[in-house]
Amino acid sequence: MLKLDHLTVIAPTLAEGVDHVRACLDIDVPFGQRHAYMGTHNHLLQLGNMVYLEIVALDPDGRRPDRARWFGLDDQKQVRRDWDTGRRLRGWVARTDDIDGVLKGREQIFGRKIALPMDAPSFDFAIPDDGALPPDGAPSIIDRRGKPRSMASMADLDARLLCFWFEHPEAGTMGTLFRELAVDRPPIAVPGPELRYGALIETPGGVRELF
Repeated sequence: MLKLDHLTVIAPTLAEGVDHVRACLDIDVPFGQRHAYMGTHNHLLQLGNMVYLEIVALDPDGRRPDRARWFGLDDQKQVRRDWDTGRRLRGWVARTDDIDGVLKGREQIFGRKIALPMDAPSFDFAIPDDGALPPDGAPSIIDRRGKPRSMASMADLDARLLCFWFEHPEAGTMGTLFRELAVDRPPIAVPGPELRYGALIETPGGVRELF
């Protein structure tokens, strides 16, 4: 079974990502961490039920890794194009305790298993060889090797995920994959002209939409 782990706002810069989420949710999301092994950094916000929001961007002070970065962040021109067309909530991550079983016969969708951090691995993440996001609304896959993600250091500002969806011309096909993989709390698949995500989040100021 796959479970919804977190939503990802993929930004050209962290400042732009934080500003966008503030405009949508009226919440200032605090800094999370630097990923020295990926040359990226993030801000993090709890969304309830062991689900969280990640604002992630390339770290301009980070070291370029020996392989492609995750979330398509090596292609900064594409990140900027998506951002400027309003596609800012750009992906989601699902967790599993059997990443090998999930990836078997599906590496063309999810990519290959990468042990991270490279020098002292504590989790596995599926990344296509070119670092691109999985296509057509599919999630990125994470396996934390039996250890749940600690929420202790992550801000809880009373934001709670109510609903998550994506639009796609062939939304029904991805819905079939979600059922095949027994995805718990998958996004709602809605027909639309292009891939686009949205989420309704309850905040102290009311229900807001993140896109």
